[in-house]
Amino acid sequence: MSHPPMNADNIFDLSGRVALVTGGGTHLGMAMAHALSGFGAHTYVTGRRQHLLEESAASIRAAGGEATPVVMDVTDPDGVETVVDRIVSEHGHIDVAVCNAGSNAENLFPPHTDLDVFRATLESHLMGAITTANAAGRRMVEQGSGSIITVSSVHGSLAADPRLYADLGMAKRSSLAYQAAKSAIIGATRNLAAELGRSGVRVNCISPGHVPKDTADPRFVERLINGNALGIRGEPRDMQGAVVLLASDAGRFITGHNLVVDGGWSIW
Repeated sequence: MSHPPMNADNIFDLSGRVALVTGGGTHLGMAMAHALSGFGAHTYVTGRRQHLLEESAASIRAAGGEATPVVMDVTDPDGVETVVDRIVSEHGHIDVAVCNAGSNAENLFPPHTDLDVFRATLESHLMGAITTANAAGRRMVEQGSGSIITVSSVHGSLAADPRLYADLGMAKRSSLAYQAAKSAIIGATRNLAAELGRSGVRVNCISPGHVPKDTADPRFVERLINGNALGIRGEPRDMQGAVVLLASDAGRFITGHNLVVDGGWSIW
């Protein structure tokens, strides 16, 4: 049986859908929240800092989108449940959950790793993603549809190269906990996709490459640019196409996938 192609005007349309973006007040989360709202979703922008959420939501509304800022800590399961309950109460459904939040704390290389800092990083990134996916996924199963999008990193699959940092005052710091959490997120995504697929819920992962902030050392940024195949600087907007693809009907046959968006950093 043949079917006509989706109309190019609506294949990415998210009108009438409701999205939750954790860590939506800054950087990649803010960019993804903008993208979802730009394609029609009412987006709940969550995080721990009210003023950043307000700024993010205001910028979305200024661009013509719909956004609601809500303070939420992904390490607080009850708080996450409360926010998801609110979304479902206000709209009757939740269609997209982007599990992006996570706080980073520098740590020493083994064998001097501070295990309390290590646990806190895992709690923020890994458990935060699972907590959000669990709360949103349960409602999605009940309604028979939904898209959960986790956010890992290219370093969920690759080790960080210490030669990039050696002469920049960063050589004695380790990203071991971050990479452990991001690796686990990729595995958890695939498992959730297998478990939830027959309930109409898709689960995918985005693994960003290096997207330096404006405060990054220019020497480090230059090395990142030289290290990817495209030879360009990664920017938050580079995650926007990926999140809209996975959230919309354009990605209806995609689940359990880890979409690497890294300018070709990982092909070498």
